[in-house]
Amino acid sequence: MRLTMLLDLAADGFGDRAVVGTSAAAITAGELRERARRGARLLGEHGAGALVYTATNGSAFPVALFAAAAAGVPLVPLNYRLGEEQLGGLLARHPGALVIAQPQTSGLVEKAGLAQLTPEAWLAETGSGPATETAEPDAEPTNGGPAVIIYTSGTTSAPKGVLLRHHHLVSYVLGTVEFATASDDDAALICVPPYHIAAVANVISNLFAGRRTVILDHFNAGDWLATARAERVTNALVVPTMLARIVEHDGEGDVPTLRTLAYGGAPMPARVIERALARWPAVGFVNAYGLTETSSTIAVLGPDEHRDAAASTDPAVRARLGSAGQVIPTVEVRILDDKGSELPAGTVGRICVRGEQVSAEYDGAGVMLDDKGFFDTRDEGYLDADGFLFIGGRVDDTIIRGGENIAPAEIESVLFEDPTVADVAVIGVPDDEWGQRIEAVVVAAAGRVVDPDALRELVRGRLRGSKTPDRVHVVPELPRTETGKLIRRQVSALLG
Repeated sequence: MRLTMLLDLAADGFGDRAVVGTSAAAITAGELRERARRGARLLGEHGAGALVYTATNGSAFPVALFAAAAAGVPLVPLNYRLGEEQLGGLLARHPGALVIAQPQTSGLVEKAGLAQLTPEAWLAETGSGPATETAEPDAEPTNGGPAVIIYTSGTTSAPKGVLLRHHHLVSYVLGTVEFATASDDDAALICVPPYHIAAVANVISNLFAGRRTVILDHFNAGDWLATARAERVTNALVVPTMLARIVEHDGEGDVPTLRTLAYGGAPMPARVIERALARWPAVGFVNAYGLTETSSTIAVLGPDEHRDAAASTDPAVRARLGSAGQVIPTVEVRILDDKGSELPAGTVGRICVRGEQVSAEYDGAGVMLDDKGFFDTRDEGYLDADGFLFIGGRVDDTIIRGGENIAPAEIESVLFEDPTVADVAVIGVPDDEWGQRIEAVVVAAAGRVVDPDALRELVRGRLRGSKTPDRVHVVPELPRTETGKLIRRQVSALLG
């Protein structure tokens, strides 16, 4: 099973239906297939072993996804916001790739010696010319080469390349989406970066359903609402931070055509979802929980469960408003303790999953499954008596801010470079708007004075705004074991 199968089904089933872009500049399913074939031919002419995408999201992205699939090479969306050293290092991992790059990253691509096109040039190149049917690339003896490589950071600053093979992504779609169930006028508004698994998942799932995907490459509550109204959006995906700003927007907030609004990527503050339910009672809210390694969604809290939980006076039922819902039928979940034994309902442990859509494969490290085929998500949580999944903290130390995974070690390494800092710990603390905010706790070097604002600017300059600590606290010492290991769980007690 390859991604091109999904595109063929759509093109053959409803080829004249618009599936990508605004109503004024839409690409039909048939045109998307033709563009993918032209893109595949272009990749072949360049002899490219990968198609790297380092630009904002837009109509060029779905064309790139299916062109890479048709050419039998992986699509590699990279975070264009990374610093020069990090982005340059990732580009170096893909010698010979063709790169779709925006002007801000073109210098790094040129420095890496890679051929590149702007998103506009990519769309122009794939928009005209012959589009002969491409031969299906030979599969590897087992399950074929990767369709997509997404780099994600865990507890260290070194990004890990997650390999998502064709059968993982196709299994996800076939297990969660019914073919051609959308109406001709259905439109989904997506505002997630292309290097996030949600961007890939939404391209293929909306296409399979027959729903037009409208991509907003930046978020602003006013712009989001205006676009949703102008494009008569029926479905949308946001992260909790976005939803908080949408429901708090002072302007006109109604989107008469909106039927379903999905959210995920970070914990949703109760006050935000309760306000959203009250403001838009006719909208069906969906909480989707998943990971890059699982090809996106593995558990869903649907519209009826939202309404039932919000209206209930039973504390156990009402608590489900903060759950990830129930596991989808094609995925199996077990809650395990540190020794690998399954835990009973209501007991917190490691969330481990198994299913055809689960990749759990990392570039250079292989497949990280146990002997029974389960993947340890490194999230803690529990299942209640009725099978609702509750997500707790991360087993590791990753901070999830506004739907973005941030590694504390990456920030700590920058702060350690300042000569006034002798010791440092970075943690995430709960925040109603962002899910978590970043707090840095530092120990001053002997005879030196720490300037918190200067440290924040240091991080901002080396990394970026979203990784800048919201506050920097100065303390006499950090809690460590005799062997020097930081006792991170005790750091929050030091915050003033």
